[in-house]
Amino acid sequence: MKQKIRKISLFLGDVVFAYVSLLVTVYLRFSPNFSWPIFFQHLLPFSILYLVWFILFYIFGLYDLNLANPKAELAARLGSCLAVCLAVGVVFFYTVPLFGITPKTNLLINIVLLGVLILIWRQIFYWLFSALFLKQVGILGKNHWTDKLINEIKNNPQLGYRFVKFIAVGQRLGQQIKKDKINTLIIAQNISQQKIIIKELYSCLGLKINFLNLATAYETIFNKIPVDFIDQEWFLSNLAEGEKNAYDKIKRLTELILASLIVLISSPAWLVIALLIKKEDKQKIFYKQQRYGKEGKVFWLYKFRTMKLDAEKNGPAWAAKNDNRATKAGRILRKIHLDELPQMLNVLRGDISLIGPRPERPEFVKKLEREIPHYQLRHIIKPGFTGWAQIKFRYARSTMDSQEKFQYDLYYLKNRSFLLDLGILLKTLQILFRGE
Repeated sequence: MKQKIRKISLFLGDVVFAYVSLLVTVYLRFSPNFSWPIFFQHLLPFSILYLVWFILFYIFGLYDLNLANPKAELAARLGSCLAVCLAVGVVFFYTVPLFGITPKTNLLINIVLLGVLILIWRQIFYWLFSALFLKQVGILGKNHWTDKLINEIKNNPQLGYRFVKFIAVGQRLGQQIKKDKINTLIIAQNISQQKIIIKELYSCLGLKINFLNLATAYETIFNKIPVDFIDQEWFLSNLAEGEKNAYDKIKRLTELILASLIVLISSPAWLVIALLIKKEDKQKIFYKQQRYGKEGKVFWLYKFRTMKLDAEKNGPAWAAKNDNRATKAGRILRKIHLDELPQMLNVLRGDISLIGPRPERPEFVKKLEREIPHYQLRHIIKPGFTGWAQIKFRYARSTMDSQEKFQYDLYYLKNRSFLLDLGILLKTLQILFRGE
């Protein structure tokens, strides 16, 4: 809830500064003949445009709190986003001439002013929420997970937390909490059998302390669930699969409509891609590969071929970043992810959903199930064309990468909803802009 409030505050600030930039733009352009009727003439079309721009802000990750820290990455991301916003604005005003204005210079001035004000607002936001309104965090217990958690808290104070200290076991917990004004206590050890500690924590309820176990803290701050810190009891308490029946049915109907539209709209691109692949080596256009689906059912996943025919003559291997097995056309298709388009056929067939954990190859699944705790549980729902792990992490190129991605899959498995699915679809568009 705390992070949602911060994101809403960040968005509302953008709305205010967008209209301030519009007012200043109109005033500069029409001064000394500025009048409010002129401003109101610009208000409706720019309001429609701002709605699209704010969606683009979300797609480019400008409402991710870990990007609210005013660093070079923020400026670069904002610059790329505003360039797309400018292009959208040009197309909008010259293809929808309904408002009696064609603001060439106004549009450019507005974009520049908005960019400057957004950067200033991000600086103010960072100062406000990294210096004020912080939760004072104490941690009971210590392990390698707590070290990662502390580093994240220290590097991103805008998330709303300040690490105070480790709470010593064996001393009176209430006194330590009062002395250091701790209002959030993260329990990073198993205390189920430690009756004395449980009793002391129980006595602290009157101090209005927010108690979090380590898994919940990671879920709140990182948007993933630490697989090494959860057990079978966690799954029984947190996965309410019986309550997802209506969601699953509506999701299936929605993805049938969307997949059909994507195939229809992208059909001209399919022809161009097929010609590029054929021209390079005159070999087959499509490539199919066995993947693990829901409940372990194996199916054929379809893609446009991006590798040489003998790419796996030595057996299955993880995909590399600059894979020398890829064809020239394949490298281009991979960079902008157009090789994935035929998977819409898998969506229509019901092999995969639009949103879910990415399906893995059976050869890799057997290995990963041996090495990653609870890995088999990612197969209790359909795999997806895109997913939470895809927008939060890179391609998996090792067992360690797969474990990291599985922790994001667990977050989706627990929290999946229509709103989260919509956010994932929008963020997937960001991948097209940034490549891999």
